[in-house]
Amino acid sequence: MAENQVKTPWIDYLGDVPAHLDYFQGTMYEAVEKIAQQYPNHIAFDFMGKSTTYRTLITRINECARSLRTIGVRKGDRVTIAMPNCPQAIYMFYAVNLVGGIANMIHPLSAEKEIEFYLNISQSVTAITLDQFYDKFERIRSNTKIVNIVIASVKDELSRPIRAGYMLTEGRKIQKIPADAPVIRWKEFLALGKHCFYNYKAESTADETAVILYSGGTTGTTKGIMLSNLNFNALGAQVIAANQMFRPGDKMLAAMPLFHGFGLGVCIHTMLSQGGRCILVPRFTAKSYAKLITKYRCNFIAGVPTLYEALLRLPSMKGADLSCLKGVFSGGDSLSIELKKKFDRFLADHEAAIQVREGYGTTETVTACCLTPRDRYKEGSIGLPFPDTFIKIVKPGTDEEVPYGTEGEILLAGPTVMKGYLDNEEETAQTLRTHADGLTWVYTGDLGTMDDEGFIYFRGRAKRMIISSGYNIYPGQLENILDAHEKVQMSCIIGVPDPYRMQVVKAFVMLKPGVPADEATKEELLSYCRHHIAKYAMPRDIEFREELPKTLVGKVAYRVLEEEEAEKRKQQQP
Repeated sequence: MAENQVKTPWIDYLGDVPAHLDYFQGTMYEAVEKIAQQYPNHIAFDFMGKSTTYRTLITRINECARSLRTIGVRKGDRVTIAMPNCPQAIYMFYAVNLVGGIANMIHPLSAEKEIEFYLNISQSVTAITLDQFYDKFERIRSNTKIVNIVIASVKDELSRPIRAGYMLTEGRKIQKIPADAPVIRWKEFLALGKHCFYNYKAESTADETAVILYSGGTTGTTKGIMLSNLNFNALGAQVIAANQMFRPGDKMLAAMPLFHGFGLGVCIHTMLSQGGRCILVPRFTAKSYAKLITKYRCNFIAGVPTLYEALLRLPSMKGADLSCLKGVFSGGDSLSIELKKKFDRFLADHEAAIQVREGYGTTETVTACCLTPRDRYKEGSIGLPFPDTFIKIVKPGTDEEVPYGTEGEILLAGPTVMKGYLDNEEETAQTLRTHADGLTWVYTGDLGTMDDEGFIYFRGRAKRMIISSGYNIYPGQLENILDAHEKVQMSCIIGVPDPYRMQVVKAFVMLKPGVPADEATKEELLSYCRHHIAKYAMPRDIEFREELPKTLVGKVAYRVLEEEEAEKRKQQQP
C-alpha cells in the first residue's frame, strides 16, 4: 500500500466500527424484502400524513412488478422514472429491480429536450411520470423508442381529507389529460398485473447494472452512470456502520430527490434496506423542511449548506426541540467553517446532542463515500473514507501519489464504484483506471489534500461546474444549447454568488452580426432556454457582449468574466 493511501481508519475514532463489512449479495429488492420479513409491521415510509408498512410496501412492489411484466418489460430493459419523492416512485423503482430491469432516474422538471436525450441515451421502453408532466413527454414521444407511458397522480396516494384539500389547491392547477391520450393511468396499470400468471421475478446478481443516474463526469458533458445492486447495498451498509446511533425504526427526512445519488442511495435505499422509516417530501421549502423535522421527530436529516443557512433564520425554529436528532449531514458543496460553527451552536441551543457532519462523494460512487467522524472533527476536513473505501491524492491525471498536505486530485476506490458510463468507453477509460495495487480508481477531477491521519480536505473542483441549491450545473452543456440558437455567435456561462442558492447561472452572449442586442432578443433567448434547460439551471440573466475574452489558445476565458463579475459586485456593495 502506498504511503498515503488510506484504508478506512474509522476503527481508530469510532470504537467498534469494523474496517471491513460483509455486503448483502442479492438485489436491492431482495435487501428490502429481507427487512420486510424481519419488521413487517414497521412503517417503511410516510407521505403527506399517510403511513405505509413494510408488508404493504412489498405487496405494492410485487403488484407493480406483475404489471411491468404484463406490458412487456423484460430483464435488461430500461424504465425511466421521472418522479418526485412519492410512493409510486418507490414502488416502481423496486418493481423494475424485481423484474430485472434497469431504473433510469431523471429529474421530472427536466426540459423537453433533456427528457428526450435521457430517454434515447438509455433506450428506455417504458416511462412513468406524474400527470402534471404528461405534456412534456407527449411532445417528444415520437422522437424516442418509448412504448408505454404510465401516468401517476399525487392525489391517488393521499388520505381522503388531505386529497380534498389537494384538489382544491395544487390539484386544480394540473391540466387534465385527454381521455384518449395514449397512456396507462396508474390504476389501470395496477389492474394489468392481475393478468400476469407467469413468473415475473427475474434471476439477477449483485453485480448487474440496476440503476442509471446522470452526471457531468470529468468533462462536464452529460453521462449516464451505470450502478449495480451491490453499489447500493454496499452504500447502505457503509452509511449505517459510520452512524452507530442508527436503529431500525429511525426516521430520515427524505427531501433530497430520487434522481440524485444521495436522495436515492441514502434517504431511500439505505433506510429501506436497513429497517429505517423515510419521511417522503415531494417538494419543500426551508419552512416546510423545518416543520417536518419537528412534526415527525426525525432522527436523521441531510441538506446543502444553503438550507442550513436558511434554517438559522427561520422564526418558526425558535424554541424547537431537536433532541430527536442523531445525525445532521451536509453535502453538495463545501460547508464553510463559520456556517458549521453557527449551525452547531444552533443545534446545541435546540437540545440536539450532535453536530453537523460534512460528507463528500460523487455520483460515480453513488454518492457519499467520506464523512467526518461523530466524535472527531478537524477544521476544514470532509472526514474519513467509509469502510472498505480507499482515497488517495495524486498529481492530477496520473497515478503518482503526492506527499501528505500536498494538493492533488482526489481518487476513490471501493465497493460503491460505478460499472462505467453508459455507451461511453472513452470517458469510462479516462475516469476508471486500475492501478498496480489492483484497485479500480475513480478520477474525480476534484482537488484536495490528505493529512497524516487520513483526514481529507476538499480544496476545489478541477472541473468547471456551478453548484446551485445542491444541483450540479455544467456550463459546457448550457453553452452548447445557447450556441445552437440561430442568433448566437458564441456564449459563455458562469456561476455568480447568490445568498440563498450559493450560485446562480449567468450567460454572456455574443450575437451574430446584425442581430440587435435588445430586450426582445434577450426574451427570445430566455424563452428558447426554457424549452431546453431545466428550471434549476436556467440563466438568471443574459448579458450581451460585442466580444468575449479569450485565452492564449483561443478558448473563451470564463475566469476573466468571473473576475469582472466579482469586481462589479464589490463596487455595488455599500
